[in-house]
Amino acid sequence: MRKPLLKLANIVRSFPAGDDVAVVLDQVNLCIHAGEMVAIVGASGSGKSTLMNILGCLDKPTSGTYLVNGRDVSDLDSDELAGLRRDRFGFIFQRYHLLPHLSAQGNVEMPAVYSGLAKDARQDRAKALLSRLGLSDKFEHRPSQLSGGQQQRVSIARALMNGGEVILADEPTGALDSHSGEEVMNILRELHAQGHTVIIVTHDHKVADCAERIVEISDGRIISDRSKPVEVLVEGKVAPHGREVKSLRVIFDRFGAALNMAWRAMSANRMRTLLTMLGVVIGITSVVSIVAIGEGAKRKILQNIGEIGSNTMNIYPGKDWGDDKAGGLRSLLPGDITALQEMPFIDSVTPSTSSSFRLRHHALDVSSNVSGVGEFYFRVSGLKPALGRFFNSEDVARQAQLVVLDHNTQRKLFPNGSNPLGQVILVGNLPATVIGVAAENKSGFGGGGQSLQVWLPFTTTANRLFGQQYFNNITVRVKDGQSSAAAEQSIEKLLTLRHGSKDFFIYNMDSIVKKIEQTSQMLALLLSMIALISLVVGGIGVMNIMLVSVTERTREIGIRMAVGARQSDVMQQFLTESVLVCLIGGVIGVLLSLGIGALVQFFVPDWKMIFSLGSFIAAFICSTLIGVFFGFLPARNAARLDPIEALARE
Repeated sequence: MRKPLLKLANIVRSFPAGDDVAVVLDQVNLCIHAGEMVAIVGASGSGKSTLMNILGCLDKPTSGTYLVNGRDVSDLDSDELAGLRRDRFGFIFQRYHLLPHLSAQGNVEMPAVYSGLAKDARQDRAKALLSRLGLSDKFEHRPSQLSGGQQQRVSIARALMNGGEVILADEPTGALDSHSGEEVMNILRELHAQGHTVIIVTHDHKVADCAERIVEISDGRIISDRSKPVEVLVEGKVAPHGREVKSLRVIFDRFGAALNMAWRAMSANRMRTLLTMLGVVIGITSVVSIVAIGEGAKRKILQNIGEIGSNTMNIYPGKDWGDDKAGGLRSLLPGDITALQEMPFIDSVTPSTSSSFRLRHHALDVSSNVSGVGEFYFRVSGLKPALGRFFNSEDVARQAQLVVLDHNTQRKLFPNGSNPLGQVILVGNLPATVIGVAAENKSGFGGGGQSLQVWLPFTTTANRLFGQQYFNNITVRVKDGQSSAAAEQSIEKLLTLRHGSKDFFIYNMDSIVKKIEQTSQMLALLLSMIALISLVVGGIGVMNIMLVSVTERTREIGIRMAVGARQSDVMQQFLTESVLVCLIGGVIGVLLSLGIGALVQFFVPDWKMIFSLGSFIAAFICSTLIGVFFGFLPARNAARLDPIEALARE
């Protein structure tokens, strides 16, 4: 006696109906052997579709036992049931249940994607099946471009993709005209002749007469089971194709297929996809732009500081800023200059003294700040000559009566644009020859601003103008590559030994740079957090749209589950779509940010946004995380759908 391929024993299927329970199948017992062609007939509501769903492992009985090739399906989890559907069953639906955004070939390939069949192999098999069913010229046609009969043939090819050991046909001719219906029945008879087990669910007795065995069901009970004398087929002719293979190649191939399906689904709903990614675009544009603006502002400030030497430090008399005794101290002397210049890590040293004097040239008389400085002062302060030159060490040594003007002083004393070089002006009562004009310093450091400023050698001001042998401050420039903190400690130690006490304090420009960097980073972080809010809002929009998408595509999910998609496959599909939407939104956001940067540089040439590879990478990481995080709930909801309910949804 042959062992049955499918065996149902005392199957009961009931559903809650308010306070009562509706029994759809009641103590059904049925055995189907391999190679049989069975028709299950009955009126609407008799329970035949529910019986087919249980046979195809789309539904589980409330009680009773269902064995597939001797294996009890009640012991299988959802993924194992999906594997059983994928490897043994092929479904042919009355309404075809083809995915509208896939071509005929794409629809046929779908079961093989979930079984792990290699891309080339599944493409070749799909084409072969379609050609076998007379659709060799319809590979790339969408379902909407096919007639009803052609769509049903695509559905049959899909059922055969993984072998279709058991073909379950639910009213296969119900939506077809008589000619197309006859063609479909001929195909089913051919499949039966080739060894497939064919189970047809129908209310049409003419269709049922094509089967070798007719099972009639009424009110959930089998009322008759009769067989017709036919040639007994050899058992086990049909071998399943595309048994699931687990390998790294299969994983990448399956991911590639999910990516392709995601792209097709997005392309089919372009407007919704664009609206979905809009929030992500705005968020990524904001984050990348703010980071670039912050980095550009920081570099601009550091550039301005660098022009006067970020590795410089100023030495002042007194204990600190605001020391009342500082004005009476005479602690910074010419000997300190000589001692500091001998230190190996010192690049240059320049003293500075200053006072307010009247400047006169012909009939013009203005008040100006007069500074006595060393030859390195202009280099340390980042000043450059607009006209002429600055004084040198020889000028300092011989107490030359030379003066350098700033641009404001030039404008006041030489209003008609006359050349000031070689002209003699009175600084107080001291005649001095103009040898240079300093270029305007827009950074605000090193003597910029609107005040009038002139410079003379400190030896000249000490002996011929101020009568002062001590300095108001000393500026020290440390050699490049030397530690500013270590240099500060050494200078402090040297001057303390020379003075006998610490009657000075050091203001290190490096500390300003560090504080500016810290402040810029904190500000950029704060602004980025604000911008991230828009990114989160965009992510919530993605989640909402994806939830709507799951609702709209419930039937598609049911189709995927019917052809063997596991919960993880469905979840991967929707997560892939969510991440892809966010990644494309991220790319658009980055491009928009680059466009904003180009516009800023065009209209403000002296200032630009600084983009970094790190910010781009961070943008794409954020996009991916947003897609995964906000796409998880819709994907989980999709994966948890019941196949029967999903297929019934229009």
